[in-house]
Amino acid sequence: MINKFNIVLLLTFAIYASLLLSACSSSNALKQITAEERFEMGKKLFDDEDYLEAIKEFEIVKIQFPGSTVADDAQYYLAETRFKMEEYLLAAEEYQELRRNMSASNFVPKAQFKIALCYFNLSPKSGLDQQYTYRAIDEFQTFMEYYPTDELVKEAAEDIKILNTKLAKKLFDTAELYMNMEYYKSATFYYNSIIEKYHDTQYAEYSYIGKARSLIARSKYTEARQVIDKYYDKFPSGSLMQTVDELKSKIDEEIKSVKNTGIKS
Repeated sequence: MINKFNIVLLLTFAIYASLLLSACSSSNALKQITAEERFEMGKKLFDDEDYLEAIKEFEIVKIQFPGSTVADDAQYYLAETRFKMEEYLLAAEEYQELRRNMSASNFVPKAQFKIALCYFNLSPKSGLDQQYTYRAIDEFQTFMEYYPTDELVKEAAEDIKILNTKLAKKLFDTAELYMNMEYYKSATFYYNSIIEKYHDTQYAEYSYIGKARSLIARSKYTEARQVIDKYYDKFPSGSLMQTVDELKSKIDEEIKSVKNTGIKS
């Protein structure tokens, strides 16, 4: 005869068995999710801008299915998720991992461009340290060298120009500072650096003027006149032509005065 204790024991066992069966069934269902399905789960989360959850799914594909057909997709979108979250250093590392470990992937050209874009976004104002600016330029140039026919080459070239303008501004501000401090030799050096390195930026035209003035301040009139002549050659329709003409007249007067006194300029 079954007593109450035995009935309770049987019921407890039945419930436990049911829970165990349910857990096993759930576990088997999870195990049956393919790499492709797991990636699609992550991609949907990504599209829905649920980036933290998307990262989890892409990481699972990356770790559990490294040889799957969607391994590079997961790696790329893992980087894209970091990029969307503006975690640019982490994103750059994820793009670099794809480039290093999945070199045959169709995502590699875009990953190289996005590495450069990460550092572009990290590039600070001109007055601050420019290590990320230099890195961005290097990465954009690498992209253009390896993928010269890619549709993003034009954008890369435009971004390089923006970065070069920032570097030119940093040098120009330094040159102007030295001029104000009357350190004319140092000012000449920085103006000349802009003319040589960043001749295609807006600061090059101003640097010809600055260099001429710094040379005049050092009584190097012949050299200053040569700078003015180069300005005329470089900018025949320059916006600073009136200023240049005035400087030319001043320099010519000084040269004439020096010749009359017999002192070399």
